[in-house]
Amino acid sequence: MAEEGPTAAETERKKITGRAGIVAAGTLFSRLLGLVRDQVLAAVFSRAATDAFFVAFTIPNVLRQLLAEGAVQNAVLPVLAKTREQEGDAAARRLFRALRGLSLSILLVVSVAGVLLAPQLVDLFAGGFRAHPGQFERTVTLTRWVFPYIFFMGTAALGVAALNVHQRFVATSFAPALLNVAFVVCALALPDLVGARGHDRTLALAAGVLLGGALQVVAQWPSLRAIGYLVTPSFELALSGVRETLRRMGPVLVGLGVYYVDVVLARRFLSELGVGAQSYFGWALRLCDFPQGIFVMALSSATLPSLALLVARGEHDEVKKTFSYGMRLALFVALAASVLLVALAEPVVALIFQRGHFDAESTRETAKALAAQGLGIWMVAAVRQLVSVYYALGDTRTPVLVAALDLAVFVALALSLRGPLGHVGISLAVSGASAAQMVMLWVGLRLKLGDTRFFEIAKSALRTLLATVPAAAAGVGVAKLAAVPAGAGALRSLVPGLAAVAVYGVVFLVAAWLVKSEELRGLVEALRRRRRRSA
Repeated sequence: MAEEGPTAAETERKKITGRAGIVAAGTLFSRLLGLVRDQVLAAVFSRAATDAFFVAFTIPNVLRQLLAEGAVQNAVLPVLAKTREQEGDAAARRLFRALRGLSLSILLVVSVAGVLLAPQLVDLFAGGFRAHPGQFERTVTLTRWVFPYIFFMGTAALGVAALNVHQRFVATSFAPALLNVAFVVCALALPDLVGARGHDRTLALAAGVLLGGALQVVAQWPSLRAIGYLVTPSFELALSGVRETLRRMGPVLVGLGVYYVDVVLARRFLSELGVGAQSYFGWALRLCDFPQGIFVMALSSATLPSLALLVARGEHDEVKKTFSYGMRLALFVALAASVLLVALAEPVVALIFQRGHFDAESTRETAKALAAQGLGIWMVAAVRQLVSVYYALGDTRTPVLVAALDLAVFVALALSLRGPLGHVGISLAVSGASAAQMVMLWVGLRLKLGDTRFFEIAKSALRTLLATVPAAAAGVGVAKLAAVPAGAGALRSLVPGLAAVAVYGVVFLVAAWLVKSEELRGLVEALRRRRRRSA
């Protein structure tokens, strides 16, 4: 009897690694440019200037993640995928046109409101800045300039949803790099020009934000035209798909809104902890976002369309298998990243940032924040995978309830820890809240699905942790052996961080192979398949 070929669901799962590879490649490019951007900011501008910019950019960024990446990806994408699967491409395009019209209207109103209400927003996010002469006013001015960024990014996010439904990941993965290119160019070319005209030099960064946002929208146009989605917006709000999207979006907005209250409170607490606290927290957050964005977020983006498709087909057993597959891959990367950034926090920060205005004290303080936040990388990775399943299943209420409890945990931890630990306490509170969120979401999904293949996932995670032990020991040892004296040259001071990270990576991969990590072997096989196809 002939051997049966792979099922449609198994084929779909195999595609996830390939898609995630495309997204990860684009995100890696963007994040590397992001590190260059942060290096420029750290070296060119003072801590007071970067504190103001981090707050000003956080305000529209929170709304972008709330309205654009959060609501659009978790409410629009599943409905658009379902419409295309059940009603065809023409119905999906019609729905997209209607959603585009609604989205542009909302984004325009939010952008204008943000510019007008900038003083109130800065009071909410960083009221502590009033204690430092000129800092509050500088942040208000920056906020007014960068706020229209949300209009561009909200527009781009809807395009991402359409392209991901059609499984076109190249443009959506590489377009974000344009923001960092614009940042670097403007940060290097414009400060003196802006200052010579009597303005705050930091406004050069605002120019980079707006230029980068516009470029990301334009970069999608060829791909959207290719799938027939570069269309004139409409206002057919009576479409059933629009109503279903809005129905899903309400709880998503509430849930994400509760989550981002964490961000508001974190920035508020940090504004009361002296000069530099905002920047140390922000740079640590950026470094933690690096591994998450390269693969964890890429995997989540690649998995959600598959989960939505399987749910639309009613294949719930395959949903469980796909969830387990995605979670195991996510934890393989995220656990390794967590251990790396906790064990080698100071060498990593010195390697990336220590030059110009970023001195040894900035390195120490940022490293403390990085170690505290690094503890939570694998938890955030797990949360992303868990939430994707809830939204694919159409359950938007449970994440809302969990987010509310998560907020309570964060506030309690932050209030308890900020006194004795300062800004490091806020970073620890973020990780603690992520742990609580992960546990509650996992328990809830177990009740919903009946089986989350927990022991299969735990066995894989244990193998990964075993591989990190010799890697961390080797990395720390090399960092100590390669340590350079204070005042060493710029190139020589890079040696400890470069050597430690390189040794950690090599030892981890060898150890993972020796403990027979299925995830590593799967990734290697995916690379071999791609190389064979390229050949």
